Amino acid sequence: MTAPMLGAGVIVPTADGRVLLGRRITAGETPTWSLPGGKVDQPGESFEQAAARELAEETGIVLPPEQMRVLAVLLDHQLGRPRLTAAVLAPPTDVPAYVTEPHACAGWERFPVEALPGPMFHPSTLVLGTWLPGLAVPPGAFRYPVDRA
Repeated sequence: MTAPMLGAGVIVPTADGRVLLGRRITAGETPTWSLPGGKVDQPGESFEQAAARELAEETGIVLPPEQMRVLAVLLDHQLGRPRLTAAVLAPPTDVPAYVTEPHACAGWERFPVEALPGPMFHPSTLVLGTWLPGLAVPPGAFRYPVDRA
């Protein structure tokens, strides 16, 4: 049995309703737009910690894990491997994002939520669907909301 991939996708909104997306250019993949995020790297690392770490590593934006909020956990089996992704909402910020991994990202931009570019990286579509009304969960994916009350 293949071990599931465990990760976090980070929604970084601005006060005026835009969201941060990067132009994903990973070798061997079709270019797509993507939220910041990545794998949970260390045993015991929480989704909030992974989200804050990945955000800093990929964009240079440093926000404390305590300010991250898990909205839902998403399960999908795209590419024949189970993937468990936390949809994590960061606090609104206009801090500039920088390309820190030029082999994986061609640039960061902020887009109005009603005019998101495509094509979108599959896990980012799932994560955005937890935050934006009207985005359905694609077939073969499952959303498990997290109640923080």
